[in-house]
Amino acid sequence: MIISLENRAKLACLYAGAVWGLFWIPLRSLENAGLQGLWVLVVYFAVPTLCLLPIGIWRWKHFKTGGLQLQITAMLSGSALLLYTMSIVYTDVVRAILLFYLTPIWGTILARAFLKDAITPQRIFAMAVAFAGALTIFGLGLQFPVPQNVGDWMGVGAGMLWATASLRINIYKDYSATEMTLGFFFWSLIFSIIAALIFVPSYIPSLAQILPALPLLTIFIVLLILPGTYASLWGPKFLSPGVVGLLFMTEIVVGSISVALLSAEPFGIREVIGILLITCASLIEPIAGLAKRSEKLI
Repeated sequence: MIISLENRAKLACLYAGAVWGLFWIPLRSLENAGLQGLWVLVVYFAVPTLCLLPIGIWRWKHFKTGGLQLQITAMLSGSALLLYTMSIVYTDVVRAILLFYLTPIWGTILARAFLKDAITPQRIFAMAVAFAGALTIFGLGLQFPVPQNVGDWMGVGAGMLWATASLRINIYKDYSATEMTLGFFFWSLIFSIIAALIFVPSYIPSLAQILPALPLLTIFIVLLILPGTYASLWGPKFLSPGVVGLLFMTEIVVGSISVALLSAEPFGIREVIGILLITCASLIEPIAGLAKRSEKLI
C-alpha cells in the first residue's frame, strides 16, 4: 500500500513530537554534570550544530539560494525552542507545556488567515479532546492555567512562534528540510548563547564539566534528535499549521511515559486516560484523511 505524501507528513509530525518527548533526558544528564540551566542549552545546541556543519559547508549554495526567507523561518523555529525551554526554567513545567500547546489554536487561526483553510468541526473537536487529555495528565481538571509570570508568557510566546514557523514552512515548501534543520540548531545556539550571557554570565561551564556528558549526548542527538528535528521541519511543508500543532502533542504522551519510567514518578489511571485522549486527538485528522481516500476509491 502506497502512503500519500500528506499522510507521510502526518506520520513525520507524530514521530517528531514523540522524539521531543525525550528531549529532557540529555538535558537532565547535563544538569547532573553541574551545568547551569541556560548553559545546558548552549552545550545541547552546539553538538547538533557541529554535527551538521560539514553538511552546511557541502550545501552552501542551497543556503545562499534560500536567502533571508529561509533564515527568518530558521530563526523563528529556533527562538520558539529556546523560549519553550526557558519557560520550563522560569515557571512550572506543567504550566510551560500546557501554555506552549495552545499552538493548535494559533496554527488554526494563522492557517485560516493566510492559507484560507476552513476551521472545521472536526478540528475543533480534536483540539478540545487534546486539551482535555493534557489537563487530565497534569491533574488540572477544567482549571486551565492563565499566564501569570514571565515564564508563562515565554510558553505562550514559544507556541505562537512555532505556529508562525509552521506557517512559513508550509508557504516556502521549496526550501529543503536539511538547510532548515541546520538553521534551526544554528539560531537556537546563537540565541541561547545570548540569553546565557545576559541572564547567567558567571556560570560559564568548564571543559571538565562538559566532556564526560558529550559521548551520551552525541549518540542521543545523532540517533534521535537530528532525525526528529528533520521530521519536524519536513512534515509541516504539507500540512496546515493547526494540524501540525495537534500531531506534535505526542510529545506530552511520550514525555509522560518516559518520565514515569526513568524518573520513578507516579503513573496511574489519570495519566493513562490523558494519554488515550491525546492519542485519539492526534489520530483524528490522519484517520479522517484515510477514510476520505477510501471513499474516493470506492
